[in-house]
Amino acid sequence: MFANKQVCSLLTGWLLFGGVILCGQQIPHFNGYRAFEHLEKQVILGPRFPGSPGHIALVSLLTDHLKPIAHELKIQQTSQSHPYQKGRLSITNILARFNPQARSRVLLLAHYDTRSIADQDPDPGNRSKPILGANDGASGVAILLTLADILAGEIPPIGVDLLFVDAEDVGRSGDLDNYSLGTKAFLAEMNELLGGLRPQYAVLIDMVGDAELTLPIEYNSWRDARQLTQRIWNLARDLGYSQFRFEVGAQIYDDHVPLLEAGIPAVDIIDFNYPYPGKNYWHTLEDTPDKCSPESLEAVGTVLTTLIYSERP
Repeated sequence: MFANKQVCSLLTGWLLFGGVILCGQQIPHFNGYRAFEHLEKQVILGPRFPGSPGHIALVSLLTDHLKPIAHELKIQQTSQSHPYQKGRLSITNILARFNPQARSRVLLLAHYDTRSIADQDPDPGNRSKPILGANDGASGVAILLTLADILAGEIPPIGVDLLFVDAEDVGRSGDLDNYSLGTKAFLAEMNELLGGLRPQYAVLIDMVGDAELTLPIEYNSWRDARQLTQRIWNLARDLGYSQFRFEVGAQIYDDHVPLLEAGIPAVDIIDFNYPYPGKNYWHTLEDTPDKCSPESLEAVGTVLTTLIYSERP
């Protein structure tokens, strides 16, 4: 992803109006420690940028985990000219579908690839090395895998599509056209992959494992999917998760932007200040599991689980 660091003013209290009431409905438990295990299993494979051994191993890991539990599993494989190297860039998106017969559907997504260069590392000698991507990559995937386990055990009231998207982090700084390549490839074939049914909305989770998690509202999400954004942050408030902050933060180009451009309401849940303003492990060799926590994964995962099981067909 790529961020415009301009920060907008705090939201006023009217955002809090109309919070979600769950009416005592039973929501499946989201286990943050289980999610953290999924995070560690990815990182142990090493860097996972397209074409790397770790990437190949992760595709196998994801497929092996999802194939026996997803109600329907689709693998989208495509390629394009590599934007910075000779030859082709292979892209593999993995789509795990639950309750596939439901016509009312939502899409949750996270990128599983990691960055091939640590271009933000404070040490210039490290900037050509690949990152491990514990937070930037593995955290969102860990939540989706844990959600897949939940959805397999208890059929959701609506259709849920979990998209494990490739080639998000191929782009170079300022070159937005070459970020989110996997999502753009998915959109090109979405009609076929989803059986002609467009999702009502999409939620992207990215960099959500930070042990010092702070989640302001991403600017594009607020501008273009305000109703959905309000719903998620109000739900988090009702659940007592103070990590979700009622303030608009940076404008970030991430996998939700192509979805918004395609007319799908999409929200990016992201903590770009990792761990806090003035210090950032983003795109550095310091993006390792010790900077992440099960508690942060559980906060985001519980909000999403509640969102899904509070839906009505």
